[in-house]
Amino acid sequence: MLVVSDPATGREIPVIPGALREDDVQVGRHIAISPGAVPRFLERFHGAYRRLGRIDSILAAAAAHHRLLWVHPFADGNGRVARLMSYAMLKDALDTKGLWSVARGLARDERKYKHHLAACDMTRRNDLDGRGNLSEEELAKFTRFFLETCIDQVTFMESLMKPDRLRDRVMIWAEELIRAGELPSKSDLILKAVLYQGELQRAEAVALLGLSERAARRVTSALLDIGALTSESTRAPLHLAFPAKFAERWMPGLFPEKRD
Repeated sequence: MLVVSDPATGREIPVIPGALREDDVQVGRHIAISPGAVPRFLERFHGAYRRLGRIDSILAAAAAHHRLLWVHPFADGNGRVARLMSYAMLKDALDTKGLWSVARGLARDERKYKHHLAACDMTRRNDLDGRGNLSEEELAKFTRFFLETCIDQVTFMESLMKPDRLRDRVMIWAEELIRAGELPSKSDLILKAVLYQGELQRAEAVALLGLSERAARRVTSALLDIGALTSESTRAPLHLAFPAKFAERWMPGLFPEKRD
């Protein structure tokens, strides 16, 4: 993965992480813009897709996905970068917590995915097909496919996680660990509050538990140490974590069972 070969000449081109390409490239029928134009197009790309509202950001995740691939800024890895970018845009716009990924859905229907991308490379057909050089109609079709893929992945993860029963599974798990002495008493109260509210301020934990600040800190620290909770700093709110080690208890069926 350190070099790519020019299909026309066979010349090997080194792949430098993060470096913009310095050679002409063709992907299928699409001849990408010249290397010298890449920085200018990326600047336009940045200007078009920053500072968008929430709904526009969701739609833009699809449009930006194709447009980045059309520019083809790197010698290799452009598809992976585009999928990571789309994941990050949706994570930011929808606050997905990383619980689902559009990249998985795109990989499941690779033929249709690549067909749409190739169609988006087409020039506009007539005056009703957008105002730019590329077909707006095909971009709209890809956007629909992209959003349907997102919905499919949300539905898939929901069927695995069964969020309506997640709270009960976490509470049963906590009660078992409290009885076993692996978690302090009243740890379940903290988890219940986080599950209902989405987050818990550290100052609220003291009142919730009816303990001293030091004792309350011991409870929250135990939950942080075991990996059930997460926090960006020692003063930031507490959030529920989803560590893989608890997946079997919290989200049974999320991962395939081990086979001997």
